[in-house]
Amino acid sequence: MNKACHLAKPSRLFLNSVAIGLALIGLAACSSASSVSHHVKDQEQQQSKSLLSSQVATQSATQHDVKPTTIIMVIADGMGPAFTTAYRNYKDNPDTAVVELTALDKVLTGSARTYPAKQSGWVTDSAASATALSTGIKTYNGAIAVDINKQPLETVLHRAKKLGKKTGVAVTSQIVHATPASYIAHNESRRNYNQIADSFLDDRINNQLVADVMLGGGWEYFIRDDRNLVNEFKALGYQYADSYEALAGLEKGKPTLGLFANVGLPWALDDPNPKRLSVLTEQATKQLENPKGFFLLVEASQVDWAGHANDIAGAMAEMADLEHAIIYLQDYVETNPDTLVVLTADHSTGGLTIGAKGEYRWSPEFLTGISRSVQTIASQLMQQDDKVSFLEAQLGFVLEDQAKNDIAAIPLDAKPRTIEAAIKLIIDAKTNTGWTTSGHTGIDVEVYSFGTGADHFKGNMNNTDIADKIFRLLGQ
Repeated sequence: MNKACHLAKPSRLFLNSVAIGLALIGLAACSSASSVSHHVKDQEQQQSKSLLSSQVATQSATQHDVKPTTIIMVIADGMGPAFTTAYRNYKDNPDTAVVELTALDKVLTGSARTYPAKQSGWVTDSAASATALSTGIKTYNGAIAVDINKQPLETVLHRAKKLGKKTGVAVTSQIVHATPASYIAHNESRRNYNQIADSFLDDRINNQLVADVMLGGGWEYFIRDDRNLVNEFKALGYQYADSYEALAGLEKGKPTLGLFANVGLPWALDDPNPKRLSVLTEQATKQLENPKGFFLLVEASQVDWAGHANDIAGAMAEMADLEHAIIYLQDYVETNPDTLVVLTADHSTGGLTIGAKGEYRWSPEFLTGISRSVQTIASQLMQQDDKVSFLEAQLGFVLEDQAKNDIAAIPLDAKPRTIEAAIKLIIDAKTNTGWTTSGHTGIDVEVYSFGTGADHFKGNMNNTDIADKIFRLLGQ
């Protein structure tokens, strides 16, 4: 045999050594990949365990037969499940391997069906759904705490007042809007804003005004040529504030009317305090606290308005405002354990989809740099010499060529809504956000609860069941 050929032929021992070495390298690589995979899985499992233990702790601390002294009902108007999922993704820390939970995730207990009375079909409006949540009775779209025969219904806020508790509302809409109105007043139509405002002052329970604290917007309905309700409230001993600073400076424990805008409050993106709902909620609790407890309605009103406008940037800012209020309430329950908090939506708005047009992508990171509401940006855009640079600065991202062409094509005399629509289309394309409607949808919504009595709100229920449960917790 040729010596060279003999030397080139590897020995069996050498081959075995190479095989063992390659196997060890492969094992190490697999072990490394497996270690990373297991690390992520461990984080996710720890997150799930933390969520479960939080829910168990809430449930164990709230025995089924213990009744709360104070009940705080929170309604996130228009907040369907897609909004809560989108907000979780929007808020996620991209530097971590897991998607972090929101304050809402930690107190999820059930879901609710939202359909109105049969005569209004399967899709509710805010008035019918708020009436269901406040009275336990299904009614027609547009009804404010009246049944299908337009007869007045007792609300949970009314019951609380009859029992000697203090009562209040804190909302980011005008305080005569459908949701707060359906807890305080009665009217055959949600559009009768002036009549509803009058009833806030004229109606009585036990010879007292129905609500002790009312915070939100609505100068237009309370300061009118035919009647100045603000002055009438003051004459009856109510404190009045027209700014957040003035509200914080009021004497605590007294009847209070706070109106901070002509109609609804500014968008969270435009408001001097983007955490305005938590500000109103905190001040309301401080004014309402008393030994007999209180019932407070809190509404994140403008999640719905962002849904109607198909405005994903506005929606995420309103969701952030809501979460801050929930964090405040979680702290409040820690120091006031005889308190129950229930959060739900009245319906979903806009048919929001996380991903669109057949593309498996959603990019919420492009929302984080948006500095003002679409409405505010649109109101300033056409006055700019360099519209593209201005818009890029306001949105926080670089425009694609098609978006630049779309902006250049907007006529100088375009109406505000036309300009707003163009900007929202750019944001939707960048994030790959989808919408199916500018109205409501008929899907179930989530229910969240914590504090004393939270275990009553588990599983799927009708929205009327929420009112029925609160009535039972309040008692006769």
